[in-house]
Amino acid sequence: MTEHKIVSLADCVFDKLENDILSGKYAYGEVLTEARLSEELGVSRTPIREAIRRLEQEHILLVTGKGLTVQGITREDIRDIMDIRVRVEGLAAFYAAQRMSAEDKEKLKNALELQEFYAAKEDSDHMQWQDHEFHETIYAGCGSLTLQNVLVPLHRKAQKYRRASVEKRSRAEASVREHRAIYEAIAAGDAQEAERRMIEHIENARKSILEG
Repeated sequence: MTEHKIVSLADCVFDKLENDILSGKYAYGEVLTEARLSEELGVSRTPIREAIRRLEQEHILLVTGKGLTVQGITREDIRDIMDIRVRVEGLAAFYAAQRMSAEDKEKLKNALELQEFYAAKEDSDHMQWQDHEFHETIYAGCGSLTLQNVLVPLHRKAQKYRRASVEKRSRAEASVREHRAIYEAIAAGDAQEAERRMIEHIENARKSILEG
């Protein structure tokens, strides 16, 4: 029982630190310490150490003689991430159109409608969250654990750049329209159209992020 609680707390600490680094709260090159993180998060150093180990494996933190140096995600990293997504995410949409359950389709529709709602209000924070929900629902519903394990961390690592992209009104509106087309293809069970629309969407997002 005690071990389960430690693992659960370490997971929470990992998620929090990963989000803070990838969102830009901690700047590239900033040096962190176990003591500082323990104080800021209000937890002991044991879950902090476990989270640090995992973040080091993700190459988000670098352990040096000075402490923990924030690596985050560079523009070179994001270029690679978006190139991979262009080539892989269409397949997830293809499978989702064939395999997604009615329940997941309803969840996808809900994420889309909320994104449309927040886009009309120019609420980029909530828009980004619904973008997260939309894509991860497709990953979960595509029926391939391999694809899900590849795409989930890539999508999360791009969050800082995705946020900057959706803060552009023209891109935010276009993204919602593209999501609508993806959803309609998946709901209709049209795998080829779902794949085509997803590839188009990721290519447009890539262009917005890298040329913005």
